[in-house]
Amino acid sequence: MTVTAAAVPVDPGVDALTADGGIIRIRPVDPADRADLVALHERAGIESLRMRFFAVPGPTTIGTEVDRLCRTGSPGHAALVAELGGAVVGVASYERTGADDPRAEFAVFVDERQHGRGIGTLLLEHLSASARAHGVAKLVGDVLPGNGRMLRVARDLATGGSPHYADGVVEVDLTTGADDGAQSAADERDRVAERASLRPMLAPRSVAVVGAGRHPGGIGHETLRALREYGFSGDLYAVNPHAAEVAGVRAYPSMAALPGPVDLVVVAVPAEAVTGVVAEAGAAGVPAAVVLGSGFGEAGDAGRARQAELVRIAREYGVRLVGPNCLGIVNTDPAVRLNASFTPTAPAAGGLAVASQSGAVGIALLDHATRTGCGVSSFVSLGNKADVSGNDLIAYWFDDPATRAVALYLESFGNPRKFARTVRALARRKPVLTVRSGRTAAGARAGASHTAAAAAPAVTVDALFAQAGVVRVDNLGELLDAARMLTDQPLPAGDRLAVLGNAGGINVLAADAAETAGLRLPALSDDLRRRLADLAPEAAGHDNPIDLGAGASTAAFREVAAAVAASGEVDALLVMVAATRTNDVPEILAALGPVADGNPALTTAAVVVGRPDAPPVFGARRAPVFDLPERAVQALGRAARYAAWRREPLGTRADLPGLDPAGARAAVREGLAGGGGWQPYGRTAAILAGYGIPLVPSVEVHSEQEAVAAAARLGHPVVLKSADPDLVHKSDVGGVRVGLTDEAAVRDGYRAVTAAGRPDRGALVQPMVRGQVELVAGIVHDPLFGSLVMTGLGGVLTDVLGDRAFRLVPMTDRDAGRMWRSLRSAPLLTGYRGAPPVDTDAVEDLLLRLGRLAEDLPEVAELDLNPVLVGPDGAITVDAKLRLAPIGTEPDPTLRQLRRAR
Repeated sequence: MTVTAAAVPVDPGVDALTADGGIIRIRPVDPADRADLVALHERAGIESLRMRFFAVPGPTTIGTEVDRLCRTGSPGHAALVAELGGAVVGVASYERTGADDPRAEFAVFVDERQHGRGIGTLLLEHLSASARAHGVAKLVGDVLPGNGRMLRVARDLATGGSPHYADGVVEVDLTTGADDGAQSAADERDRVAERASLRPMLAPRSVAVVGAGRHPGGIGHETLRALREYGFSGDLYAVNPHAAEVAGVRAYPSMAALPGPVDLVVVAVPAEAVTGVVAEAGAAGVPAAVVLGSGFGEAGDAGRARQAELVRIAREYGVRLVGPNCLGIVNTDPAVRLNASFTPTAPAAGGLAVASQSGAVGIALLDHATRTGCGVSSFVSLGNKADVSGNDLIAYWFDDPATRAVALYLESFGNPRKFARTVRALARRKPVLTVRSGRTAAGARAGASHTAAAAAPAVTVDALFAQAGVVRVDNLGELLDAARMLTDQPLPAGDRLAVLGNAGGINVLAADAAETAGLRLPALSDDLRRRLADLAPEAAGHDNPIDLGAGASTAAFREVAAAVAASGEVDALLVMVAATRTNDVPEILAALGPVADGNPALTTAAVVVGRPDAPPVFGARRAPVFDLPERAVQALGRAARYAAWRREPLGTRADLPGLDPAGARAAVREGLAGGGGWQPYGRTAAILAGYGIPLVPSVEVHSEQEAVAAAARLGHPVVLKSADPDLVHKSDVGGVRVGLTDEAAVRDGYRAVTAAGRPDRGALVQPMVRGQVELVAGIVHDPLFGSLVMTGLGGVLTDVLGDRAFRLVPMTDRDAGRMWRSLRSAPLLTGYRGAPPVDTDAVEDLLLRLGRLAEDLPEVAELDLNPVLVGPDGAITVDAKLRLAPIGTEPDPTLRQLRRAR
């Protein structure tokens, strides 16, 4: 019998965007690349070769270099190639001089015909990630002073100081661990590439619809009609081999027969024909496609295979895809006028960009936006998100001048860690809104600890959005309400709301809603009340809320609103208009328009009841008109909370003294070598000690006599706990005895707690300690989202009250403070009913140390510290449970790469 070695799987690599929006593949070098690598060097000019080798190389030198590049990868050697359309156009590598050397020498070489596209930068970014994973802290290299391109790449990537000149060369050091500055620079490069990549899709100069039939009602026909009727500003073609004209648009038999270049192809053919159409379009140089039809990832195994092949073909030809299984895309820019969709509503131009993974939700959003006067800048129906995703659109909309706010409906996250970082950056300059859909790709967790059990998928997403400043709402109506308040209005400068109207009942409803929305109705100053009395002497009340009375005239509305708006005593103004047979609602709104426009820093809105046909907006700045006071106040409250988040500093990465991550890492390796799972107390304590997290002193004992002796050394009273690491909820099964004051109690306690678990694991003896407040803190790791840190009210109340806060890592100093302040039990920490305040700095320090531990050691699958006793003098952990698990392939949030075909 012949035994053959199993084939080693080839790493297919990842796809990434060049600076001009093209698609390249970056993957490890394979020995089969030898001929291509030789050709890459042989077609280079003499000057390019001299810059790479510091002399003009001969065939032997090139052969030796290619041999080096084709060596099998190892922790000391890695080489990556960049492929464009199947051809190798660049290569980068590093060599480590010693197994433990934290430095490695790098080299990069790019086809000179591809210079200026950022390929060298991409190769080095991915090479740095590979080096970092193998313990290489710095990539070093020598560059000739005349090699301006390489020096510019080094300046883009250098984080550890500027390159320096020595012995006729420029010495370059590239730190592999990206700091905040380097990550911001990479994100900026990503945004530039995304805008270049998506511009042909969202702002095309020419569009072709493939599959547009001659008869109305078909998807292709109706999409072509929508493009023509909406007034697309560029060249429009139909591709149909059986017609000369479709819906008034000239038709051509194939993509190759079109008279000019095409930026965007809209594909509306049966699923089995889509890949061929995209391949034909790619061969014709089309850079973008929208695939409308279904029958792909949502249609079982065969559909998923078809979708993967579609993405593979698109990437091979450099085509960006929206869909499949989507409604299409819209861009209302008057210079573009693109409606490449079969949605029933063509939205008006405005400042809200919309991305929806659900077609039905997208239709509802556009319909409601149209009816409420909320204009749209662009709309993308993502469908199956085979290629273009929310991350891509966030990067595009970041610098889009037409987009002033972004609404997202996402049912899954391909790379939620990258999403968290990019959406946080976007939210710092534009409001981002999303609907609480309750579904994520994280799936159900089977964690046994308090931390893991509490970290349901929705909780994880809530934590992501809270850190990123995303305005998360419960339904579509609330999303559009908030969008109307955030798209065209100034952000509230604070939480002070003035309410004025002509009906006391709806004023009261607005005032009641304000408290729930986090807004205040401050009393007005004496001067302002006297001014209002002069302006509206017939008013029923001149304090906030201001009741003008049922007979209020248009002039009274205008003058009182103007006085309040100009007073500086409030941050937002809500005008309530109850329609009667004696007032003219449109006239009142028209009179309020100049008030809103004349106070551009004041957030202003109106509520009209009794007139369903009231205008949806008023004033030149399009201040929103709502039909119910609660909806208006809720939207104002969300705007105020978002504005407050924007005013807060971003926070910084905390400087935490006393860390020993190497020691903690060694303990983790030891635990994983033993099979992982719940760890014994000693190893748990060692891991926590590496991050300066204090535990109550504990003595592990394995007999009654040892327990008695340990209790005598520690001093009575003591606590006994089962030392069985698999016994997670010890107190529930009798695994804990407290307040043991003598030898007999210790003996009885030892027998009881060891019987609750595995008796051979013994028990832990601890001194009794007390704190003012009991908290719980911990970590849970999610393979998609990364690790979360949790804190909340601890002890026996942990599960009863469910008062918890979560944050994803990495955490800033501001995140730690926000965590404990967001708890309902926060007053217990700041001094409740005469109790002294606890040391909240110690609480924040503990949370930040947990965050750093979670960031450095993702193998910590679950960690529960419960209870953590806090008081005026600090915080100390009484009990700790830790579970280790190996990590597999997880998304890298720092790397610029497109989502994998699936």
